[in-house]
Amino acid sequence: MPRVTTIVRKPAVKADRVVATISLDHEARSRRQGTLRAEGGTDIVLDLDMETTINDGDALRLEDGQLVQVKAAAESLLEVRAENPLRLMRLAWHLGSNHGLVEVTGDAIYIENNPALAELARGQGCTVTPVERPFKPERSTHVCDHNHGHHHHHGHAHGHDHGHSHGHDHDHAHEHKHDHEHGPGCGCGHDHHGHKHDH
Repeated sequence: MPRVTTIVRKPAVKADRVVATISLDHEARSRRQGTLRAEGGTDIVLDLDMETTINDGDALRLEDGQLVQVKAAAESLLEVRAENPLRLMRLAWHLGSNHGLVEVTGDAIYIENNPALAELARGQGCTVTPVERPFKPERSTHVCDHNHGHHHHHGHAHGHDHGHSHGHDHDHAHEHKHDHEHGPGCGCGHDHHGHKHDH
């Protein structure tokens, strides 16, 4: 049985190497391992070494170098719209906080066709319409590194302001930052705390 260990992204797919196509729903396009059946009846063993999402137009590379191109299969979804974009934003936030799958477009969001999700959407004042289309939900991202980077940069800018500013206004602004960002015992210097205590 042909085995796949590599995904070729759409821009790098060479048409002359494509020997078959396969239609996969979102769940199948998110698998690392399993047996898939290409159009024409050929079974393929998927054996990827890391988590990934196979996108519409990507290809599975067989061990002999030939490619099986992937089509995103149509799925039963709910199209959610609202006259007020804020309602869609709130709904997307609720779904995301519950680890729900959401595809976001310019004027609508798409979610799994589920009665509980439909009720939640209507409860937010949105209109819900069943549709059949490929499902391409947003992928979760790890924002921890960005948050740490932001705080580090902010701390650096704070020190920079201190080095190049003088006068009463500086002292007042500096105390305000310490009260809200650092607090006692932050290790930023005894002089800063002396100013805070004087005021």
